[in-house]
Amino acid sequence: MQFDRRMFLGYTANGLSGIALAALLHREGLLATDKSPQPPQIDPAAPFAARPPHFESKAKNVLMIFCSGACSQIDTFDYKPELIQRHGEPMPGGGDVVTFQGKQGNLTKSPWEFKPRGQCGKMISELVPMIGELADDLCFIHSLTGKTNTHGPGENFMSTGFTLDGFPSVGAWVAWALGTESQDLPSYVAIPDPRGTPQASVNNWGCGFLPAAYQGTDFNASNPLRNLVRPPNVLPATDEATRDFVQRMNRRHLAEFPGDSELAARISSYELAARMQLSVPEVTDLSTETAATLKMYGADDSENKLKASYARNCILARRLVEKGVRFVQLFNGAYQTGGEGVSNWDGHKQLQEQYSKHGPVFDQPTAALLRDLKQRGLLKDTLVVWCTEFGRMPTFQAGASGRDHNPAGFTAWLAGAGVKAPFTYGATDEFGYKAIENIATVYDFHATILHLLGIDHERLTYYHNGIQRRLTDVHGQVLVDVLA
Repeated sequence: MQFDRRMFLGYTANGLSGIALAALLHREGLLATDKSPQPPQIDPAAPFAARPPHFESKAKNVLMIFCSGACSQIDTFDYKPELIQRHGEPMPGGGDVVTFQGKQGNLTKSPWEFKPRGQCGKMISELVPMIGELADDLCFIHSLTGKTNTHGPGENFMSTGFTLDGFPSVGAWVAWALGTESQDLPSYVAIPDPRGTPQASVNNWGCGFLPAAYQGTDFNASNPLRNLVRPPNVLPATDEATRDFVQRMNRRHLAEFPGDSELAARISSYELAARMQLSVPEVTDLSTETAATLKMYGADDSENKLKASYARNCILARRLVEKGVRFVQLFNGAYQTGGEGVSNWDGHKQLQEQYSKHGPVFDQPTAALLRDLKQRGLLKDTLVVWCTEFGRMPTFQAGASGRDHNPAGFTAWLAGAGVKAPFTYGATDEFGYKAIENIATVYDFHATILHLLGIDHERLTYYHNGIQRRLTDVHGQVLVDVLA
């Protein structure tokens, strides 16, 4: 076959476009490649040092905001006009539905009105009006599905990808894979609610079978790390001299056992702990924040002390991101035995009364955190994730004034580096009961978070008990449609 000039130029153009497309897909980590395990290469003497991702990343760090107790999508971000129209009627096909706490009553609209927000006109509840003002910066996923309707396993599933205890949290996987840009703070910090821990407690930020160095270090603005303060009878010079002496002895000991990676990692962890004696008090000291910043977050609210405490945690989260901490996990809501609905989003019996307390605590500080990250230019490199363990039913429970657990369809949102905004992905049915459009799993959610950090979720594996384990088990697809 002979080529004329036109055919030659045409084939050349097609070939170049194909090369360009392949290069683009490779850069985005979407090109089919070798899927053999590719764990990080870690220097035992510097286990927290920053490490390269599998491919070019959009985000450098993650801030995950976790509403413990299963925040209702129907009363916050998932607008359902049909639910309003059919308020008080039985749910079609729902007569035999039995959920976590029993049979369901009738369809019940949200006590809060939904209004269009931002330039995009996204309908968001009056329960979270300040977050609603930021609708143009948010990427909603309305079609998440879970595997359990029980709080502890549900928190485990969202935080670790497994309903059982003993598996590494998403933050631990990220810290192990990428290290951190901050050498004076942990690579992974969990900030519990001022009222206590979530129901699954430390499983939410545990390291599972990964090296212990990568578990989340938990502290908040009200309760900084324990045992950091120098005893009053020890002079600063003496304290510094002691640390220098211990460091010299540790290095001498390490030199006697070259190649002992566990010893090197242990020494590195002790040295980080010593540096944290200075860095943690500095990062948790909010006295340097301006009065305007404290007011924006609501940290100066003397009438709502729960909001003020959560607001201070939000400021702490921003400061940790500024310092280069790789993964920050911020909790809103805690588990208290005998205190149902008082401390978290578990609105079974008196949803309106309970959520009327939770909404103001959550709304202003979280919105201020997003605004602050954006105005400081931090959203360009930070992926903000909002999530909860599962959703809520569109009905009230029989004999109660609240909603039961529902993992069949619920909402999360993303903001910041690498995601489309404003954008809405997936949908539940006309009542908000089941995901029906672009159904997404928590595995997909985790795969997408890792992808934005430049990590292939299928290649990030850890050999444990004869299995190449990964965050997404043997499941998960990147939600490509949400990527910018």
